[in-house]
Amino acid sequence: MTPFGFVIHPLSPRDAARKYPVARYLPEAAIEAFLARKKPMVVSHITGVRSVTGAETHGWFVGCPLTPRQMVGKLPLELVYDRIGEAVELARREGAQVVGLGAFTSVVGDGGVTIAERSKVAVTTGNSYTVATAIEGTLVACGMVGIVPETSALAVVGATGSIGRTCAQILSERFQRLVLVGRDQARTEAVAEALGRGEPTTDVAALRECDAVVTVTSSDAAVLLPQHLKPGAVVCDVARPRDVSVRVARERPDVLVIEGGVVEVPGEVDFGFDFGFPPRTAYACMSETMILALENRPESYTVGKDVTVRQVREMLELAAKHGFRLAGFRSFERAVDEQAIERVRRARLRV
Repeated sequence: MTPFGFVIHPLSPRDAARKYPVARYLPEAAIEAFLARKKPMVVSHITGVRSVTGAETHGWFVGCPLTPRQMVGKLPLELVYDRIGEAVELARREGAQVVGLGAFTSVVGDGGVTIAERSKVAVTTGNSYTVATAIEGTLVACGMVGIVPETSALAVVGATGSIGRTCAQILSERFQRLVLVGRDQARTEAVAEALGRGEPTTDVAALRECDAVVTVTSSDAAVLLPQHLKPGAVVCDVARPRDVSVRVARERPDVLVIEGGVVEVPGEVDFGFDFGFPPRTAYACMSETMILALENRPESYTVGKDVTVRQVREMLELAAKHGFRLAGFRSFERAVDEQAIERVRRARLRV
């Protein structure tokens, strides 16, 4: 058996209340000052992960007490690396042989390369399986609302990042038109040139012409607002914290927003910690770590800023082998029902 670990962190200062209830009442600056002084801690023991092949594993959630804002500029990068490294080492001491980096711990700095080099245990960002589930979820959702990729436009927001770039590369083969949205025009143009197609832009207003959107930025605040989206569109939000404003849920019932990378885990898994998902479901990045453990492959599988098509396809095969599969769609932490899908279908007919 290969045990695993997974590093989690608060997605906002208020999110720290999951562990420290007093955070509900403190100013955000005070919460972050408190978190900056905290050391990583074991949050829970994860049990019951059992592959359809019969293989089993168990692991630990380890909390890195830093928010996205602290990781991407508020604190020195070396301090952030130290905290993440301490979390990985804590998982190793518990017995983990492969450790997944969750949310912003996987994108800060060089995308896990430095952490892997300094660690005594294998590290993965989980981005290969995250890409795989984003692609699968987008195509399934498109089919449900009547979007035909071969005659439709796709936008990838965060196209210069590792997940966005690979999503664009694979999905570009399916969609008639490809729009690439990035923060930097030159870098976005470079992605379009490398792909051999795509319309590079830094203007999210371009999404008004797109039927499907995959968004996976490293922003610590929402970047997609109600006015940015086309009626009848499907949006797969892979980012954590999410890229799509909660206003979209209230103001745009004609748009289907799904959370990317939500996976059903085989077995009777008990995570021992409520991170907002239904029982026995997890993020794809968590699932990649579990898949490597079940395969007895404690290796640094996905690190750095590049995710290859080969890695995505291999992870899809391994997921199917062990019984991991895309879970039912969720939107803003609620299950997507048939009524929501029907509203989007009707909106497409009116366009």
